[in-house]
Amino acid sequence: MSLFTFNVYAFEKQLNLQEAIQWTLKQNPELKIFDFKQTALIGREQIASLNPAYELELEAENFAGSGEFNTFDSAELTVALSSVIEMGDKRSARIGIVSKSRTLLTAEKEVSALNLMAQVTEKYVEVLAAQQRVILAENALSLAQETLEIVSQRNRAGATPEAEVKRSKAVIAQANLTLQSEQKRLEYLKLSLSAYWGETSVSFSRVTGDLFQFGNDSDFSSLFAKLEKNPAIQVYASEQRLKEAELQLAKTESTANIKWSVGVRRSQEANDTALVAGFSLPLFAEKRNSGAIASALAERDQVAIEKEATKLRFRNHLLRAYSNRKQAILTANSLKQSVIPMLEDALEDTQDAYQKGRYGYLDYVSARQELLNARRTLIDAASAALIYGAEIEKLTNEALSL
Repeated sequence: MSLFTFNVYAFEKQLNLQEAIQWTLKQNPELKIFDFKQTALIGREQIASLNPAYELELEAENFAGSGEFNTFDSAELTVALSSVIEMGDKRSARIGIVSKSRTLLTAEKEVSALNLMAQVTEKYVEVLAAQQRVILAENALSLAQETLEIVSQRNRAGATPEAEVKRSKAVIAQANLTLQSEQKRLEYLKLSLSAYWGETSVSFSRVTGDLFQFGNDSDFSSLFAKLEKNPAIQVYASEQRLKEAELQLAKTESTANIKWSVGVRRSQEANDTALVAGFSLPLFAEKRNSGAIASALAERDQVAIEKEATKLRFRNHLLRAYSNRKQAILTANSLKQSVIPMLEDALEDTQDAYQKGRYGYLDYVSARQELLNARRTLIDAASAALIYGAEIEKLTNEALSL
């Protein structure tokens, strides 16, 4: 019988990573906000597509004064209809801004979804690792109980002092505390995972998956080439198009609108009517609008610089995640393939030697603790490798090959 084995549990309800991601994308409030923003943009588009409004003007002159103007008989009444003729294709420019805003909003939603998927994946890996730590704590407790039995046998035979029995019992008490702590932490992490899709209680018993399956990475240059697929980079392309639309609108403002009016004027005194018409055109509109154009140009150019800065920052993040993942995989594989098997053999030999009196209690306990530490380090390295892998997937917007 192996001295250290991972137990297998029978759970009522299991959760896989795909289900966790699907529930999050469907129910997380952070993504639902975008639906309301999209509705708001639809309303803005309707407003932007409207032609200038018509205005009805009513004007009365020469009444309620003094002398011959103290009655309404000398009044002049004017009823006119007025509006604005938009010049420079302003309506099309307004619609273009809203259209580009909707495209940008879609890209921003993809970024939020990708970030949420990465967060859920990281939390899922933490739960997966916590399950293994609970199993490790149970194995540590079993080893401590087995040690107590062996020490007690030697004590009854007079080969071991009573102090070693007490120390073994203390180790069992500590192992129980560690197990309770790991169980509590597992429950907390499961609840944290459930919160991503809005649940306030845990509806699953365990998550499924192989903590020690890392997949195959591409080389760094290939991964770097995929950074362009990151929605966070695509957002800048959408934002740049929006800034171009804003610049176009700013340029249209350099062409002044023509305000016109047409109506009828009636003179009460002469009992006559006549048509009235007029128009107005602001002067020096282009000069007054030069500041707005310069500002729009600067904002457009700023987006291009921000895109390059973000790509550089993402490259550094990718390099860090790639290097750390490689190191974590190397550590995990080394522990799993060579270190832990040797420590298992060493513990078995040390236990046998201790029972025969060739090794002391500290040698036995030390061999047991070294094996537990290596198992714990394996869990840490494996979870780190998967979490760094999730970061790489977020940066490249592509799943690592399995």
